Amino acid sequence: MLVRTNAWFFSILFLLATPVWAGFDEGIEYKTVSPRVANHIDEKKSEVVELFWYGCSHCFDFEPNLHKWLKAKPKNVNFVRIPAVFNKRWELHARAYYTAEVLGVLDKIHQPLFDAMHLKKQKMATSGELAAFFVKHGVSKETFMETFNSFSVDSKVRRATDLTKRYGIDGVPTLVVNGKYRSTGSLAGGRENMLKVVDHLIKQEAKK
Repeated sequence: MLVRTNAWFFSILFLLATPVWAGFDEGIEYKTVSPRVANHIDEKKSEVVELFWYGCSHCFDFEPNLHKWLKAKPKNVNFVRIPAVFNKRWELHARAYYTAEVLGVLDKIHQPLFDAMHLKKQKMATSGELAAFFVKHGVSKETFMETFNSFSVDSKVRRATDLTKRYGIDGVPTLVVNGKYRSTGSLAGGRENMLKVVDHLIKQEAKK
């Protein structure tokens, strides 16, 4: 009995002395972006990029988690949204995003466009459908079409298409930290864990 008691006692001591690793590992919860993509705003601050698509139900479901994170994110962290572009339909929605950005109405368009597609089941599969949506939110059809087909928006969409490839993503939503590391819900084990991975990477980058 004494031998068993001692064995149990020393087993407990070993467990207490063994550190519990609660971090995240490269190649498991996140992957490396190679070569690194430069920050869009400021190399002196950490940057988190979200790549998304309006037609993606996972992106729609992720929005509340992301909004909550944005309210509490560190002040030294910049956040950038990029509409991923894999095909013509994704390009159409990327044009809608950048049209809203150029017109300064992104706050009136972004969430409502998600809601229209996923709650109201509106396809938004043509420029005409998107124009009608923008008109309902205070933008004239003429202004929408002119901006939608403008050189400025075209340039932004080409840039987004290039970045979709350079970040090496294969789905959305994807979060990228400092152009070095990317994580997804499937890698991290869920939407909330994806943001925990991002927080971990931000702290890791701050130590460098």
